[in-house]
Amino acid sequence: QARLVESGGGSVQSGGSLILSCEASGFDYSRYCVGWFRQGPGKQRQGVASIDGNGRRLYGDPVKGRFTISQDNAKNTLYLQMNSLKPEDTAMYYCAAEPRDPLYYTGPNCWRLREYGYWGQGTQVTVSS
Repeated sequence: QARLVESGGGSVQSGGSLILSCEASGFDYSRYCVGWFRQGPGKQRQGVASIDGNGRRLYGDPVKGRFTISQDNAKNTLYLQMNSLKPEDTAMYYCAAEPRDPLYYTGPNCWRLREYGYWGQGTQVTVSS
């Protein structure tokens, strides 16, 4: 059974940076579609970034140029580097991994995926103005 554990959330002032980590056990990040999502107060869950088994990365418009998704295959850990944070980035952030069909869930299909098979428990990010 796969398990994803996020860490790295916290409180930061506008313009600051944070790095979120998502360590996986029982799942090999390097082959599959994985992503970061967020859900702010009173808002729907929103895709933040995705990376597929080929290493192709896609980002949501609100975070393009500020956030970077990456993974360390040796550590089986997914990261989200968040720079130039804004108050509207305040949300619970979740990592997710999809264990099915790595040849199908690539590029845009990976980005559009919402029903991932595995989810982390979430880590809170709060950005103050």
